Amino acid sequence: MNKNYLGVKEGELAPCPKSPNCVSTNTDQRDKLMEPLPFVQSKDTTKTAIKSIIAKMGRSAIKDETDDYIHVVFTSKLLKFKDDVEFYLDDSSGLIHFRSASRTGYSDLGVNRKRMEDFSEHYHNWIEEEKN
Repeated sequence: MNKNYLGVKEGELAPCPKSPNCVSTNTDQRDKLMEPLPFVQSKDTTKTAIKSIIAKMGRSAIKDETDDYIHVVFTSKLLKFKDDVEFYLDDSSGLIHFRSASRTGYSDLGVNRKRMEDFSEHYHNWIEEEKN
Protein backbone atom coordinates (compact mmCIF):
# COMPACT_ATOMS: atom_id res chain seq x y z
CA MET A 1 0.00 0.00 0.00
CA ASN A 2 1.33 3.46 -0.89
CA LYS A 3 2.14 5.28 2.35
CA ASN A 4 1.85 8.81 0.91
CA TYR A 5 -1.90 9.24 0.59
CA LEU A 6 -4.74 11.05 2.27
CA GLY A 7 -8.12 9.45 2.70
CA VAL A 8 -9.27 5.95 3.53
CA LYS A 9 -7.94 2.93 1.67
CA GLU A 10 -9.06 -0.59 2.52
CA GLY A 11 -10.81 0.74 5.64
CA GLU A 12 -7.76 2.51 7.11
CA LEU A 13 -6.02 5.84 7.10
CA ALA A 14 -2.43 6.01 5.82
CA PRO A 15 0.29 4.62 8.09
CA CYS A 16 2.44 7.08 10.02
CA PRO A 17 5.96 7.58 8.69
CA LYS A 18 8.97 6.60 10.80
CA SER A 19 9.53 10.25 11.78
CA PRO A 20 8.05 11.31 15.15
CA ASN A 21 5.68 13.93 13.67
CA CYS A 22 2.53 11.80 13.41
CA VAL A 23 -0.09 10.16 15.63
CA SER A 24 -2.84 7.77 14.59
CA THR A 25 -5.44 5.34 15.87
CA ASN A 26 -4.48 2.92 13.08
CA THR A 27 -0.76 2.58 13.67
CA ASP A 28 1.29 -0.35 14.90
CA GLN A 29 3.98 2.09 16.11
CA ARG A 30 3.37 2.16 19.85
CA ASP A 31 4.81 5.68 20.37
CA LYS A 32 2.35 7.12 17.83
CA LEU A 33 -0.75 5.18 18.82
CA MET A 34 -3.81 6.92 20.22
CA GLU A 35 -7.21 5.52 21.13
CA PRO A 36 -10.13 5.92 18.69
CA LEU A 37 -13.21 7.78 19.90
CA PRO A 38 -16.78 6.41 20.12
CA PHE A 39 -19.62 7.78 18.00
CA VAL A 40 -22.06 10.18 19.68
CA GLN A 41 -25.54 8.82 19.02
CA SER A 42 -25.37 8.75 15.19
CA LYS A 43 -22.77 9.34 12.51
CA ASP A 44 -24.38 12.70 11.66
CA THR A 45 -24.25 13.84 15.29
CA THR A 46 -20.65 12.65 15.50
CA LYS A 47 -19.70 14.65 12.39
CA THR A 48 -21.38 17.71 13.85
CA ALA A 49 -19.33 17.31 17.02
CA ILE A 50 -16.06 16.90 15.09
CA LYS A 51 -16.70 19.96 12.93
CA SER A 52 -17.78 22.07 15.91
CA ILE A 53 -14.63 21.22 17.85
CA ILE A 54 -12.39 21.82 14.83
CA ALA A 55 -13.91 25.28 14.37
CA LYS A 56 -13.24 26.14 18.02
CA MET A 57 -9.62 24.96 17.77
CA GLY A 58 -8.86 27.66 15.19
CA ARG A 59 -6.32 27.99 12.38
CA SER A 60 -8.05 25.12 10.60
CA ALA A 61 -9.82 24.57 7.31
CA ILE A 62 -11.85 21.57 6.19
CA LYS A 63 -10.43 20.58 2.80
CA ASP A 64 -12.44 17.44 2.04
CA GLU A 65 -15.52 15.80 3.47
CA THR A 66 -17.52 12.73 2.55
CA ASP A 67 -20.14 10.71 4.41
CA ASP A 68 -17.49 8.97 6.54
CA TYR A 69 -14.35 11.13 6.22
CA ILE A 70 -13.12 14.63 7.08
CA HIS A 71 -9.74 16.07 6.06
CA VAL A 72 -8.65 19.21 7.91
CA VAL A 73 -5.52 21.33 7.46
CA PHE A 74 -4.20 23.10 10.55
CA THR A 75 -1.72 25.94 10.05
CA SER A 76 0.78 26.94 12.74
CA LYS A 77 0.59 30.52 13.96
CA LEU A 78 4.15 31.72 13.48
CA LEU A 79 5.84 29.72 10.74
CA LYS A 80 2.65 28.72 8.88
CA PHE A 81 3.52 25.00 8.87
CA LYS A 82 0.63 22.86 7.66
CA ASP A 83 -0.49 19.62 9.30
CA ASP A 84 -3.02 17.19 7.85
CA VAL A 85 -5.63 15.82 10.24
CA GLU A 86 -7.99 13.12 9.04
CA PHE A 87 -11.06 11.61 10.67
CA TYR A 88 -12.58 8.33 9.49
CA LEU A 89 -16.02 7.50 10.88
CA ASP A 90 -16.07 3.71 10.85
CA ASP A 91 -19.72 2.57 10.83
CA SER A 92 -18.85 -1.08 11.42
CA SER A 93 -17.12 -0.37 14.76
CA GLY A 94 -18.91 2.86 15.75
CA LEU A 95 -15.50 4.49 16.20
CA ILE A 96 -13.77 7.60 14.92
CA HIS A 97 -10.27 6.83 13.71
CA PHE A 98 -7.93 9.74 13.21
CA ARG A 99 -4.46 10.61 11.96
CA SER A 100 -2.58 13.86 12.51
CA ALA A 101 0.72 14.38 10.65
CA SER A 102 3.09 17.17 9.72
CA ARG A 103 3.61 17.75 6.02
CA THR A 104 7.26 18.76 6.39
CA GLY A 105 10.17 18.30 8.76
CA TYR A 106 11.13 15.47 11.04
CA SER A 107 10.11 16.41 14.58
CA ASP A 108 7.02 18.39 15.46
CA LEU A 109 7.94 18.77 19.15
CA GLY A 110 4.78 16.83 20.05
CA VAL A 111 2.37 19.24 18.35
CA ASN A 112 0.29 16.56 16.59
CA ARG A 113 -0.11 14.46 19.76
CA LYS A 114 -1.03 17.53 21.82
CA ARG A 115 -3.58 18.64 19.19
CA MET A 116 -5.28 15.25 19.16
CA GLU A 117 -5.19 14.96 22.97
CA ASP A 118 -6.90 18.36 23.13
CA PHE A 119 -9.39 17.31 20.46
CA SER A 120 -10.16 14.08 22.36
CA GLU A 121 -10.70 15.98 25.61
CA HIS A 122 -13.07 18.45 23.91
CA TYR A 123 -14.86 15.54 22.24
CA HIS A 124 -15.41 13.72 25.55
CA ASN A 125 -16.69 16.98 27.08
CA TRP A 126 -19.07 17.36 24.11
CA ILE A 127 -20.40 13.85 24.77
CA GLU A 128 -21.01 14.69 28.43
CA GLU A 129 -22.86 17.88 27.50
CA GLU A 130 -25.07 15.91 25.09
CA LYS A 131 -26.03 13.52 27.89
CA ASN A 132 -27.28 16.38 30.07
